[in-house]
Amino acid sequence: MRHSRLSLSVGQCVMLMSCIDNGLSTSNIAYPPQQLNDPYYQEAAHQVAQRAESRNHDTATNVILFVGDGMGISTVTAARIYAGQKRGLDGESYKLTMETLPWTALSKTYSHDSQVSDSASTATAMVAGVKTRSRMLGLTSDAAFGNCASAENAGTDSIFEIAEFSGLSTGFVSTARITHATPAATYAESPHRDWEDSSSSRGGCKDIAAQLVDWPAGDGIEVALGGGLRHFLPESKDGRRTDERNLTEEWEEKSEKHFFVSQLNKFTKLDFSTDIKVLGLFNDSHLNYELDRVTQQIPEPSIAEMTRAAITRLSQNEKGFVLLVEGGRIDHGHHAGNAVRALEDTDAFDQAVAAALEMTSREDTLIIVTADHSHTLTIAGYPRRNNPILGKVVYPGGTPAKGLDGKPYTALGYANGPGSICNVKSCERRDLSDIDTESQNFRQPAYIPMGSETHAGEDVAIFASGPGANLFSGVMEQNEIFHVIGAATGLVANSPETGTQNGR
Repeated sequence: MRHSRLSLSVGQCVMLMSCIDNGLSTSNIAYPPQQLNDPYYQEAAHQVAQRAESRNHDTATNVILFVGDGMGISTVTAARIYAGQKRGLDGESYKLTMETLPWTALSKTYSHDSQVSDSASTATAMVAGVKTRSRMLGLTSDAAFGNCASAENAGTDSIFEIAEFSGLSTGFVSTARITHATPAATYAESPHRDWEDSSSSRGGCKDIAAQLVDWPAGDGIEVALGGGLRHFLPESKDGRRTDERNLTEEWEEKSEKHFFVSQLNKFTKLDFSTDIKVLGLFNDSHLNYELDRVTQQIPEPSIAEMTRAAITRLSQNEKGFVLLVEGGRIDHGHHAGNAVRALEDTDAFDQAVAAALEMTSREDTLIIVTADHSHTLTIAGYPRRNNPILGKVVYPGGTPAKGLDGKPYTALGYANGPGSICNVKSCERRDLSDIDTESQNFRQPAYIPMGSETHAGEDVAIFASGPGANLFSGVMEQNEIFHVIGAATGLVANSPETGTQNGR
């Protein structure tokens, strides 16, 4: 699978070799990625190039891509109200940090083969500039789902690979497993997103965890923080690897600067202001929901703490960095039909955005906040101003709202999910009169019964600031995000013939 595959022309190779031979930096060379002949890639590149021609922008030294997994617009709205009310403020007029960014757009999230997409195909769109098939990572739509052989000539170069080969530092942070779809798209190619370790690899494809540790781009990733320890350990160490590789040990054996950490107290003692390379895995699977982490005092770092550590480390490179930060458990809260956990994780994700803005300058850092897809969450029923967002609907005059069945209902609900009012025999809403709908384990009512609530297909928001942020506007294809990053940094050349000097 992924190896040193950047497709350099003869002219670029001569330029690159000349730079290396003379001890010069190669960070001013823009690379043409191998997927540049993909039709989705070409169309998105064209659209962004047209905007760039008419809108002046400075060059971004750093890029931080924030992805709220499943953070649709209804989630942003509900989280805004939730965060404000949680702080004793007016929720409706409250502003999340992400909402203060000056440039906005809508992102169309469909994949090559799905009207409503998953996180693997959407992450690939954002970091590689192509639309691909749902449940595939880092591959163009020429590959077939679950078919290892079909991936051979369908690879892509992610913006993280391109950054590494250009001398920049790279990293990612996630509250999910770091082998999960969104973070994995930065470094892995797989025709099946679930091939996270050797127990699930198929047809000779390298598993996703091994692709991270073996990643050959540049001098390798600098910071990888999140969950998923089980995919890095052999079965003899209570992991899931059947090949008996201990990838945490292999990481530390790379050099004296490589550190593996799995405990919060050891994480806080690391000096991220040095040139260490850190693999931090703080849970066997996903990290805990923020609500549980705080109320149960679970010793895991918050997403804001991991973001601060990553920015501190990556900022040591004067050439710049590219960082992904994923609020992965927003999505999981929605799948569970449990809005409070989804909204609490959205608030925590927003605090990570605030940390990034505090630690960086809008003069040299492009910050993008978006979602990979939406969920079926709705806000409805004419609730009065300041009605608890998790509560039952009360009209502006103070009268409790009721349906035609005489029963109260909540402002938040889902189109489908485990909180469905229906079962295999009938549909009848339960009476919520004496139910605390604001409790931590309450599942919002849904219509269609599902074991897990599904994604939704409407557009999601993009918020942006910094150099190149003005290239976000209107309704955009999701894979244009990669091309905006390429244009803002000058890292990507969209001609296969020659490299370009990007003025870094």
